[in-house]
Parts: sequence; C-alpha cells; structure tokens
Amino acid sequence: MKHEELVSTHETYQENQDNWEFHLRSFLGGKDYQDGGYLLKYIQEDVKEYDKRVSITPLDNHCKNVVSIYSSFVWRIPPTRNLGNLNNDVAAKAMLEDADLDGRSFNAFMRDAQTWSDVYGHCWMIVDKPESNAKTRAEELDQEIRPYLTLITPENVLDWTYERAPSGRYVLTYFKVREMQNKDVTIIREWTPMQIVTYKTDGDKVEMLQNIENPLGAVPAVALYGQRSPVKGIGVSSIGDVANMQKAIYNELSEIEQIIRISNHPSLVKSVSTDASAGAGGIITVEDDELMKPYLLQPTGANLQAIMESIKEKTQAINRMSHMGAVRGSEALTMSGVALQSEFQLLNAKLSEKADLLELAEEQIWDLFCMWQQVVNDIEIDYPNSFDLRDYATELTFLQQARASGVSSKTFINGVDKAICELVLADEDLVMATKEIESNSKQLGQFVTDAAVV
Repeated sequence: MKHEELVSTHETYQENQDNWEFHLRSFLGGKDYQDGGYLLKYIQEDVKEYDKRVSITPLDNHCKNVVSIYSSFVWRIPPTRNLGNLNNDVAAKAMLEDADLDGRSFNAFMRDAQTWSDVYGHCWMIVDKPESNAKTRAEELDQEIRPYLTLITPENVLDWTYERAPSGRYVLTYFKVREMQNKDVTIIREWTPMQIVTYKTDGDKVEMLQNIENPLGAVPAVALYGQRSPVKGIGVSSIGDVANMQKAIYNELSEIEQIIRISNHPSLVKSVSTDASAGAGGIITVEDDELMKPYLLQPTGANLQAIMESIKEKTQAINRMSHMGAVRGSEALTMSGVALQSEFQLLNAKLSEKADLLELAEEQIWDLFCMWQQVVNDIEIDYPNSFDLRDYATELTFLQQARASGVSSKTFINGVDKAICELVLADEDLVMATKEIESNSKQLGQFVTDAAVV
C-alpha cells in the first residue's frame, strides 16, 4: 500500500479536524489553550509583546465546568446491569472491574468516554481480545485472555465506512485507526470483517507488520455520541457554542488587563534627546524638537465597566445555551418559579438524551463482548431516564407558607406535611413518617368526635 493511500482520511475528517482541536484545547485550558493562539493580535504588535500578553491573560474555563456538571448529573445514579447467563462468568466480572486492562472499572471507563464525547461530539470504543493459543475457556482464563475496551478520540480515527445491511441496519464495515505516532513513525491498523492489518510508516516508507484473519467477523468498534448529527460517525459537541463564547470572554479579559495596566501606569512621551524614564509605564519616542516638552499620556478607563458587563452577559448566554441557568448561577436568581422549572426540565431532557446514548453504546459493547466469548447475549442495561433536578429550598419555603396559610382542612394539612417529609427524609424514614402523620390525623379526628358527643 502506498503512503498516501494509507494516511488518507474520511471526507468529513478534514472538515472537523480544526473543530476537534479547538474544542479539546477549550476543555483542557491552561498552556494548551494559550498555545492555540485564540487571543486576537493587535495591529503592529510584535511576537514578544503578544506572547507576553498571552502569558498574563487568564482563562475562565466554562467548557470544563459545563462538561463536569453534565457528567456529575448523569453518573450521580450509576446504571444497573443484569448479566443474565454471564452473571457468574469470570471474564464478564473482570470486564466490570477492569474494563481497559489499565485498572479502570467499566463505569469509570464509560464516564470518561461520555466526557470526551461531550468535548469532541463523539468518541470510539473498540472491544478487542488478545490473540491466544489456548484451546479451552479454562486455558484462556489461566492466561487472563479476555475482551477489553480501548477508548479512541476522533482525531485518531482516520477513516470509517458504514454500509446498509439487507435488514436495513447500518453496519460498520471499515475502520482505520492511528494507534501510535512518534515523530516520523506511525502505527496504523485497519479493521474489516474479514481481516485485521497493521502497518508501520516511517516517513514515506510503509511496512506491513501484521495481517491476520478477523475471528469476530465484524468490526468491533462502537461510536458514543455526545449528540447525534446527520453524518454517520460524526457527533455534535456539547461545548461547541460554549467554546466560542469562552473565546470571546478570554479576549475581553485581556482587554481588561490592558486597560487597568495602562490607565494605572501612563506612557511617557519624550524626544530622543530627553533623559527620562517611565517607571512601570511605556515610553513613546518622537522626533527631536526644541519646543518639545515631555508629558504623560494616560488613557481613560471608562470602558472597563462596559467590558465587565459584556462578560457578565456572555456568561449568562453560556448558562442559557447549556440549560444551566439554575445550576451555575453565582448570584441570586431573579427567575420566576415557572421559568426555573422550565430550565430544570430542559436540562433534564438533555441529560436523559445523554443517558440514552450511553445505554445504546453499552448495549453494543456487550453484543461484541458476547461475540468474542461465543455466548448468547441476554444482558440488560438500564441507565436513569429522569434526573431529579428540583429546587428543594424553594419548594420547602412554598410548603411552609402553605402550611401556615390557615386553611382549615385536615386533608390539606396532611398532604402538605407528607410533601415536606418527601423533600427532607430518605426513603426508609419517609414510610415511617407518613404512617405517623396518618396515625396522628386519626387520633385528632377521634378526639374531635368525642368532644362533640360530650
């Protein structure tokens, strides 16, 4: 195979490569973000001054915060799994305890995969199994030969092909992944249902390292999407719009630093022959003039407040586009109860979509696992479909006000008391508290009846 053919990429790879890098740097922050060159360069600003401005400009990393909040909500309640006929299978239990042969549990692996799918829009997971000369399952277990997972980010998946099967279902029939890259040396592996071929490239030289039959008869790769797109194998990043807004805030933070520094330390304007220093400020040198007298040039800082208001508006826009106005708000919320509830419902819907995509990807993973183990798959996976996003403090205040409203109804008071208990108590204590409320209500009713008889 020629080098150009081996390193060729999918038609949509080049279109999305820059976005993947931008979203990754936006999530990582720190030096990775500084090296991205996302700070706008001033006219006639030299490289030294630009690098200095980059080094002193802080980054308010909204992307990492948004992704972390999504992940914390989705994985607050872990999924449940019924392994069926694999309930006592040693390989399945080992898969749950160490999914990638690197110590990560299955839940930890899927949580990392969900994080990277939110950043890139999607990521890939390969279910592979080492080669072995074992003839029985017992010999495989002795050699610790079992299926395992590998997480691959999109920039390392060079090409892929989906074809529609006779059943109408799309099937992955070709998968080319860059497994390692070190200076001029690159390891590339091609998967097809028939064979697995590994190549090594050194400059323009291509060497086939391995060509083996695919024992599975299928490409064991699964795509986990952060959000689906019309293109198979390409997802939509959860931080795409957030990253653009974060870049705008990043540039405005640089403007704030410049305004504060220049307004506090004015520049000295002088002729070349004048002997003077400017302290912490800069020096502006003009042509020699006998009538020229040195003077200080101090810009006004009137725009500082306007820039800070602009940053505040952009932060609120990030909260709106990520449906986190009620979660990330740092100041007292002025939203009405209906608006707050709607915000929670929008976030709940987004989290439910992510949980459904995780559940689908895991089902496909276990399908491949069972194919490797040559067993029937009857595993059941259930991710939470609803996420309890309630403003407990607001609800409790409302119920307390309702309790003190003076409504003379035993049924009303009992209902409010039960609702308060539901907010405050755990499930095991809630049943006991409900019984006590009903018992006290009956005793109070009997006391009123007896008093009426007397």
